[in-house]
Amino acid sequence: MEQLMKAITQDQIRNDLPQINIGDTLKVYLKIKEGDKERVQLFEGILIARKHGGINETITVRRVSYGVGVERVIPINSPNIDRIEVSRRGKVRRAKLYYLRDRVGKSAKVKEKIVGKEQ
Repeated sequence: MEQLMKAITQDQIRNDLPQINIGDTLKVYLKIKEGDKERVQLFEGILIARKHGGINETITVRRVSYGVGVERVIPINSPNIDRIEVSRRGKVRRAKLYYLRDRVGKSAKVKEKIVGKEQ
């Protein structure tokens, strides 16, 4: 039974998304339906959590909008995701960045990972 479920869900998993890690600043382009029209909406923020795995994998993206923290839980394999872009790589030492919820200003920032030159 488990093998049957794995075979069915394997077709639904998306392979066109970039490698994303906790602490990265992402631009998530979501397809929004309004009546009979469809448009693409940008949601940009820091990736603070990844949960589950396989077909059920979700990411939590956080941003501050007009002084209010906004978090959005997005299923990775959703057909409503147009594309994901990584604008900054973050340097973190934790798997979940929930502590950013309590911080304001400079202390809420994540250091950028410096990619070294190949020698």
